[in-house]
Amino acid sequence: MTHGRPLTLWAGRTVALLGIVLVALTLRQTVAVMSPILDDIRADIPISSIGAGLLGTLPPILLAVSGFVAPRVARGVGLNGGIVLALLLMTVGHLVRAAAPGYAVLLVGSVVALAGTGIGNVLLPPIVRHYFPDRVALLTAVYVCILGVSTALPAAVAAPVAEQVGWRFSLGIWAVSSGVALVPWLVAIARERRSRLSDADAIESSPTTLVTRLWRSRTALSITVLFSTSTILTYACFAWLPEILGDIAGSTPTEAGALLAVTGIISAPIALVAPLLVTRLQGVGRLIAAGIASFALGYLGLLLAPATLTLLWVLLIGSGSILFPVNLVLINVRTRTQGGTVALSGFAQGVAYALGALGPLLVGLLHDASGGWTLSLLFLLAVALVTAIPAFTLAKPTFVEDELSHP
Repeated sequence: MTHGRPLTLWAGRTVALLGIVLVALTLRQTVAVMSPILDDIRADIPISSIGAGLLGTLPPILLAVSGFVAPRVARGVGLNGGIVLALLLMTVGHLVRAAAPGYAVLLVGSVVALAGTGIGNVLLPPIVRHYFPDRVALLTAVYVCILGVSTALPAAVAAPVAEQVGWRFSLGIWAVSSGVALVPWLVAIARERRSRLSDADAIESSPTTLVTRLWRSRTALSITVLFSTSTILTYACFAWLPEILGDIAGSTPTEAGALLAVTGIISAPIALVAPLLVTRLQGVGRLIAAGIASFALGYLGLLLAPATLTLLWVLLIGSGSILFPVNLVLINVRTRTQGGTVALSGFAQGVAYALGALGPLLVGLLHDASGGWTLSLLFLLAVALVTAIPAFTLAKPTFVEDELSHP
């Protein structure tokens, strides 16, 4: 599809729209469902603390690896085929985890499911561009909001379901959603075969060395830095905010958990509005600046006055999540070709999730080394300020392919 006169949302694209919604609904289930029922699993399967820690670090590692694998998958089997592969991996992974007789199989099932999640993460932005080039911002807003549901729903129901019918059912039931999500993409592939069209052609027509050359593009590097810093800040918040609030703000465990939930609640309306603003505002730098200011002021507030305006600082940190949907839209609007979108999506997300996995680790190491949270909060404040660099470089609308065309 090409850019042109905007079509109605449903114009010949109902199957693709349904497919995008269903894929988005599956992309956080693998990550969110495990931790609430880990104690139930450990009651049946012996899992050491190291083993439990490995399960916890798998998501960012697999998402990072998948970021670099997904563009090759797309070139080999096309966007639709790549999404089908991602959903198959998620479905099989859910079922393997549910049937695991021991830790090794549980680990293998998690790796398979998370590999599918990572491939789906990378291919969803170019899928949106392919089917809805006239409504990239709107569709990005929709699927980012659904990602929030995909995170909250499994986390909320996993423990009650495990209590009623067992942890295996609680893990395996999510294979149903990824299995159902396969249907519209199989229909889309069948339609393309009938019309002798293949989205793989668009991927293969892009320069085969594009991924390795992205280091030469200032736009690609800026988007990658933006994605990486926002991922570090978000992962660190999820991992450490309750403990930080308990130690420096005097919050009870219940209060700290509720405050962490606030960061997720505030992100929902932001995720809906931010993609639309990217295409309407003349300069995206303002949105990036708003995200930087939110993160920086939130962590600065925790440094200087943690117990006085705790809710305000948490709301500001949660508001920094505006950077995530902005990143996803930029991946589409700063590339000219479908192949460029796939390459940039894999590159930016691969690097970002690799660095995102290090964020919580560094925060913990700084805390252990200093015996307090001051150094950790200063580190997070510094990461937020680093984001000012891509805010300046991305203020001017430039395209990755244009930069790479110059020797």
